[in-house]
Amino acid sequence: MTVYDKLRELGITLPAPPAPAAAYVPFVRCNHLVFISGHLARKDGTPWVGQLGKDMTTSEGRQAARGIAIELLGTLHAAIGDLGQVKRIVKLTSFVNSTSEFTDHHLVTNGASELLADVFGPGGMHARSAVGVAQIPTGACVEIELIVEIATARPAA
Repeated sequence: MTVYDKLRELGITLPAPPAPAAAYVPFVRCNHLVFISGHLARKDGTPWVGQLGKDMTTSEGRQAARGIAIELLGTLHAAIGDLGQVKRIVKLTSFVNSTSEFTDHHLVTNGASELLADVFGPGGMHARSAVGVAQIPTGACVEIELIVEIATARPAA
């Protein structure tokens, strides 16, 4: 089963990459690695605003993280042209907009981690960090960035 077959089985359609909101690029390819800039949680096409531990539940945060993983895959597809080129998801970093009392950042981030493992199998298992922060641009509840190893090298642009 190809990655695209798996996405279809999961009912996932890859979105186009979001336009950068500031002075950065959506991704950088360097040799066998692709570094994907942080993507913000979105709901119904707009930033999914909220703070975990205040006005959002862990379950909602997990859904937000899963949605971000889908957007990250859309950007990755745009970066490399074929998700079949993915050898491994190397590192996922998740920033969770949360109160100082909230401690389930790892469970929120599982929404993205589990989707990547479902799509890429063992190659989707990755190192990761899940960090609580006081605020994220636009008030979004979660932001995630990704580093991916691919089969075809290309020098840094």
